[in-house]
Amino acid sequence: MTTGWCDHPIHRLATAIDTRAVSVREVVEATLARIADRDRSLRAFTTVLGDSARVDAEGADREITAGRYRGPLHGVPVSIKDLIDVVGVPTTAASRVTGRAPAGSDAPVVARLRAAGAILIGKCNLHEFAFGTTGEDSSFGQTLHPCDPTRSPGGSSGGSAVSVAAGMAFATLGTDTGGSIRIPAAACGLVGLKPTFGEVSCDGVVPLAPSLDHVGPLTRCVRDARIVFHAIRDRQEVESASTHGAVRTLGCPRPYFLDRLDDEVRAVFERALSRLSDADWTVEDTPVQHAHDAATISLHLVLPEAAAMHAATLEQQPQDYTPAVRLRLELGRYVRAEDYVRAQHGRAVLGRAVDAALAGRDALVLPSLAIPAPPLGATTVEVGGETASLRGVMLRLTQLFNATGHPAVSIPCGLTSTGLPCGLQLVGHRHQTDHLLDVAEAVETALAG
Repeated sequence: MTTGWCDHPIHRLATAIDTRAVSVREVVEATLARIADRDRSLRAFTTVLGDSARVDAEGADREITAGRYRGPLHGVPVSIKDLIDVVGVPTTAASRVTGRAPAGSDAPVVARLRAAGAILIGKCNLHEFAFGTTGEDSSFGQTLHPCDPTRSPGGSSGGSAVSVAAGMAFATLGTDTGGSIRIPAAACGLVGLKPTFGEVSCDGVVPLAPSLDHVGPLTRCVRDARIVFHAIRDRQEVESASTHGAVRTLGCPRPYFLDRLDDEVRAVFERALSRLSDADWTVEDTPVQHAHDAATISLHLVLPEAAAMHAATLEQQPQDYTPAVRLRLELGRYVRAEDYVRAQHGRAVLGRAVDAALAGRDALVLPSLAIPAPPLGATTVEVGGETASLRGVMLRLTQLFNATGHPAVSIPCGLTSTGLPCGLQLVGHRHQTDHLLDVAEAVETALAG
């Protein structure tokens, strides 16, 4: 078959597989052909699992032919961020620190994907140890943006995002400690879901900051994100029925979140809000109190937690880290215990503030990323007439919701004049990720209409 299937969403491919309009072996071969064609230049993968994918495809075809179809992920090629254990494959975290010993077992999220019938096609490149927003610090080299090779696809789950955006996987798993699913999703024009903290197991995942880490999917549409989320979540029941078509209310926290945006990102976001209003959505201005403290609080959480996770290897092999990641880890050693405790208090205050902003509303709506995909090698960016740290700007709109644990999803909402994607972020009530996906799917439909 041609590689044409590689650009379809999961739910369409699943119908074709279930009805035997296409075999799993054909889909896997087409996906591997796409990887062979594109990944030499994009560097999205650290490991391609071609041999095992072909074996698994033959098994899936036998099962489906025998009437044992497992559901919409059966036979679907997916990729995994190389921070997550896959049995028999090294978990490199894109670092020279880790060595190349194969993992002894699958992480629970990987085991659940296999149980749903998914085909693991490969492991994906990332910013070393997930401690960055651009992907530039990786022992496998920089992953390139599929729309513009002079730009970063975002990070830290940049390789995962590119694998889906370039048609080399139908879905992927990423991790998100400060925005590392939603940032590359926005930069690459994908849907990226960070569930409520604790809804998806982080066992078998190399930790960055355990109280902030999340695992979630990146996909081509919200419906596909729901399919993957339901497969990997710890709690398997669906919490709410879809209420598409109902008039919904969104809160837009303009103070802080819209203060510093790229002009084109702002224009795309405002057009998206106008389309929602035209589609009879209610969008109300609602501030999130203390949001301006989010960056400081997040920094005093992530730095010491990350330093603690890396304490032994920072002592034993500091030279094996990339310089920028090593510097951040070293800085974590100098965060005082009292500052960490204050940050824990601050995150509780922020959590109550987000809850208050959500009261009476289905979700908050704001941009996912304040700028388009940044140029490779950039360390600063001009936003709102000021020069600012690129890393700080990229984390500005996402990191709050890691600290509070609220579910958040980025969906595509338009393009800049040069064709770079922009993302719209929706933030939902804690432990109501399914309801957030209901809202996101309805917003996606309104923006496409």
